[in-house]
Parts: sequence; structure tokens; C-alpha cells
Amino acid sequence: MKTKWTITIALAAVLWGGTAGAQDAYPSRPIRILVPFSAGSLVDTIARMYGEKLGARIGQPVVVENKVGSGGIIASQTLLAAPFDGYTFEMVSSSHAINATLYPKLPYDTTKDMTCVALVASSPSVIITRNDLGVKTVAEFVALARQKPGSMNFGSGGVGTAAHLAGEYFRSQTKTDLVHVPYKGVQEAVTEIIGGRIELAFPPVSIALPQVRANKVTALAVTSAERSTLLPDVPTAQEAGLPGFEFGIWYALVASSKTPKPLLERVANEVRAVTAMPDIRDKLVQQGIVPKQAVLGECDRYVDAQIAELGALVKASGAKPD
Repeated sequence: MKTKWTITIALAAVLWGGTAGAQDAYPSRPIRILVPFSAGSLVDTIARMYGEKLGARIGQPVVVENKVGSGGIIASQTLLAAPFDGYTFEMVSSSHAINATLYPKLPYDTTKDMTCVALVASSPSVIITRNDLGVKTVAEFVALARQKPGSMNFGSGGVGTAAHLAGEYFRSQTKTDLVHVPYKGVQEAVTEIIGGRIELAFPPVSIALPQVRANKVTALAVTSAERSTLLPDVPTAQEAGLPGFEFGIWYALVASSKTPKPLLERVANEVRAVTAMPDIRDKLVQQGIVPKQAVLGECDRYVDAQIAELGALVKASGAKPD
């Protein structure tokens, strides 16, 4: 009996030591960050920015993979199909919360199947239009759109994206008949405006800023409560005649909810440390992006609140998947 107990205790010690050692060694191979939109999108830019710094901190490469399609659903499905071992994450935007209402039959449960590791940033959008339309204000654009119902288009980074919902919100608030044209990324919608193929888009300030400064597009308004310091001459949507119109885009790192909590805590702490880096904060602020520091439970509560808030906007605007 004594011999049996000795063997059992020795075996338990080996197993416990092996488990602890494996966890202590995390990460022992490259980590993936999935991005639901195309290269050059703000989500992609933020993911690569954080991936570089995280890789340096944890001693393993962080590989960013673009999984484009269905407003982020394909990337989320890829995340949930991967082993929940702390080696696959997804950088999402507000569309992560929008999809929970926009799509009545998602192939996953946003709140149950995924958990928010860290909220990293938020950004207002800017309403831009073509220069050759000859409009300089929201009121002028709305007047023109009402003269041509169903013939003017707004572009977004895909169905269910923040730029899509911003456009639907604008359409419902202004009572204009605009046609939604989805692209793989909102930056492509900006390019289409420059090319004269669509009339309106709602990109983040950082995506539109170079084109606004180069006078390639006309900025009608920003969707924040206050003017952007990067576009001080551009009025807010409320100043431009849309009472109560306020809309922002946020960015967060999410994981499968089945991921072991110690691994989530490790990554959350590393992400928080990256956000606190002066050079990262400067890069974000210079692009009109506000750094955020919510992690884990606090981040989950934020996402839950956004699902409710943005879901109400989806219902009020009448937005539907195209």
C-alpha cells in the first residue's frame, strides 16, 4: 500500500509539474491575430501596430492574418474553429457588436462564445463626399440627395461594419434614399469617392485625413460630440444640423471564451502595457484615435452594452444584411 501511494504521489507531482511548466512556457510558438477586414483598414493597422509590440514583449512572433468577408463573421468563425489554447485572437471593431442584432441567425453567440481581452481604442468617423458634387455642407448634400432618390450611393467596409451602420443611421436621420455599396474595407470606399463612383462614406478620421488634407474629398462633418483636433474646421454632425447624431468606432482584441483564464490574463496585461507605451499612444492620437484601457470583465461589460446600444440603432435605422 505504501508503495502504491508513493507511486501515485510521484506521478501526480510529475503531471502537475508538467502542466505548470507548459503554462509557464506560454507562449512557446507564434500567436495569430485575425483581422476581419482588408489590409490598410484601421483595424488592420491597429492589429499590426500591437502585434509588433506584443511580439517583442512575449518573445514570439505575432502574425496578423486578414480573414475578409461578411462584416467580420468569417474571421470570427475562424477564431472559434481554432484550438482555444491562447494562440489565436481577433482584432475587432464595432461591427463585432453590430452583427449580434443585424444578423438574426449568426453561426455563433457573440456574448457566450467570445470574450473581450482588451479594448484598445476608439475613433469618430468623418462624413465625406465627392468634390465634384459641389456640396460643402450636410444640408446641401441632403437637399441634393432628396432631389435624386435612389440614385446616390454610400460605401462601407462591408455589411454590418460600423461605416455601414453610420450610413444607415445618416439615411434614417436625414430621410434620404441612399443605396449601400459594401466593399472589403472602408478605405476602398474612400478610393471610390475619389474616383467618382459613389457619393458618400463614413470612414474613421485617420483613414480620411490624408485625402481631406489633399483636397481629394470634401469633409462634411465628424460624428463625435466635439470637433476633431485633426480637422478643427470640420463641424460635428450636430453642428451641421443633425441633432443628437453621434457615432464612434471602437477596436478590441477578443478570444474564444473557452481560452484558459490565466492565458487571457497574461495577454490582457501585455496589451495594456502596449497601450501605455508613449510611442503607441502618440501614434494613435496623431491619427485621431483615443487609446482605451479596459480589459477582461470590464471589456466584456462594455461590449455587452454596445450590443444593446448599437442593436437599438440597427433596429431604428431599419438596416438589413444586403
